Parts: sequence; structure tokens; C-alpha cells
Amino acid sequence: MGEREIPSFDVWLAEAKSSPEAAEVGMYLCHNGVVRGHSRDGRPVVGMELAVDRELLAEMVATARLMEGVRVVRVWINEGRLEVGDDIMRVLVGGDIRENVFEALRALVSMLKTEVVTEHESRPGDGVT
Repeated sequence: MGEREIPSFDVWLAEAKSSPEAAEVGMYLCHNGVVRGHSRDGRPVVGMELAVDRELLAEMVATARLMEGVRVVRVWINEGRLEVGDDIMRVLVGGDIRENVFEALRALVSMLKTEVVTEHESRPGDGVT
């Protein structure tokens, strides 16, 4: 598993709910991406190498904070050698109304997956377990 400590959604939510923005938030959504045992095309996966562009990550978080209705954005992304079941990322978005929060979470996770992280899945027989 990656070397970084995994943050708690409970702690993030408690911090968000005690922040000055809390009165403007009507919904929080959490995303917890994990390493699957099969790729999107159905082939088995035994793990992955995950790299993160930390500078671009900071830019994406700042961009998400500018989305309509968004008041809270927290992102943690793992890095290094990950096994099936390990956390890839955790994302928390809080905002005014359901439609804005759903769209912000969808857009942010999409940006993170396509622009911020680089994944290389390991398959059985690759010599990596």
C-alpha cells in the first residue's frame, strides 16, 4: 500500500461542518476510489502503480472551489505501489444544493482521473504481485 496516511471522512466532515462556510452547505458528497480486481475491460488486475502531479492537483482543487454552489473541497490521493482494495483517492465536496454538488463531484473526480493521476495496472504474470 502507498506510504501516505489515509484521511478520515468523519474528520473531514467534522471540520467542514465547523467551518465558516457550513451555513451555506446543504449537502456533502464523498468519493472513495479503490483498486479493483478487474480493469474496465474485465481483465484481472493484481495491483497498480499510481503517480500524482501534485501541482496540477492543487490547480484542480482550486478550480473545483470555483464551481457553482461549491463551498468545501477536500482531496487526498494515494501514490506508489497499490494492491487490490487499497484506496486510490478520497474526495469530499460540499455545496449549496444537490444538483451543484453532484456535478462538482463528478467533474472533479473526472479531472483527477484524467489529468492528475497516472495509473499503470499490474496483471497476473507481470512478475509483480
